Amino acid sequence: MKKLFFILILVPYILLGQNLTFSDGPYIFIKKDRLVEKSLINGKVITKDLEINRYDTIYYPAKSSFSNVNKIAALSDIHGQFDLLVALLKNNKIIDNNLDWSFNKGHLVIVGDVFDRGEKVNQILWLLYKLEIQAKNMGGRLHFLLGNHEYMVLQKDLRYINRKYRFSAKSLDLKYDELYGKETILGRWLRSKPTIIKINNTVFTHGGVSKKFIKNRGVDFDEINDLMRNNIDFSPKKMKSRDYYKLYNSEESLVWYRDYFKEYGDDLSEKDISEILKNLNSKHIVVGHCPYDEIIPLYNNRIFGVDSSIQKGIYGEVLFIENDQFSRGKLNGKLIRIESDAQ
Repeated sequence: MKKLFFILILVPYILLGQNLTFSDGPYIFIKKDRLVEKSLINGKVITKDLEINRYDTIYYPAKSSFSNVNKIAALSDIHGQFDLLVALLKNNKIIDNNLDWSFNKGHLVIVGDVFDRGEKVNQILWLLYKLEIQAKNMGGRLHFLLGNHEYMVLQKDLRYINRKYRFSAKSLDLKYDELYGKETILGRWLRSKPTIIKINNTVFTHGGVSKKFIKNRGVDFDEINDLMRNNIDFSPKKMKSRDYYKLYNSEESLVWYRDYFKEYGDDLSEKDISEILKNLNSKHIVVGHCPYDEIIPLYNNRIFGVDSSIQKGIYGEVLFIENDQFSRGKLNGKLIRIESDAQ
């Protein structure tokens, strides 16, 4: 009992010591005539001014549909696992050893949920920010779709943030969601992002598209994305009094839907999937949100689940689409072709 007592007494001091030596940031705040960069270096707050033109401060939404794309890669639910993400992208030749874009004119889709759980969320966001610019300069694209955890953080639901970020926010005398507020570089960048896109004949969204959603909201992706962007800063409490609440927070919403997977939802019929795809004028839907040990093809390769449990920090995969052929890119870079049930 004495030994246990001393361990319990020491734990807060051990944790405090760890907090005092970690680093985090940068977080860049937009002022009237300058940018202010705040970082934590070995537990100490470092603040410096930057020229206002050091970063873009206005981010225009991209279009929601793309065609004639020869190669697509998709993954989801990274949840702060920066090191595993880097290994996966490097081994599958999407980035090089300098963490620069090497996917040429290909499109990489991050199907939501960079935030929460892990302790390197901010590093991932800055990597994606950089890769987005590099990809566009090379004729490719990086698409970062908002998942339920992006919406949760921006709407002040902080239940799942890593304890490291609670310390960061406290050290900077801010709430965690304020580190990504409307007057920050990453905050404005995030608020320009879509929730659903279509590339060639494939739709990408974090949770999925339900028949009820299509009936209530239609299939105009630009309109849907604009609607969700315009309401992203409403708190859940305020949203409940608005017509948009179900669009964000119900089980039928784009970021929470799970019914493609029988382990998580209602297990739709082949007829249901055919109806959804017909309304979307698409052949396939790629989603995250429901974790498995590897990429999961369903309904004769019409639905793909790309949440390969990266959040655990052990393993992950990337889905490749090329000439309407689908492959799993394993962590070691080996490609496994996904055969159709009809073959």
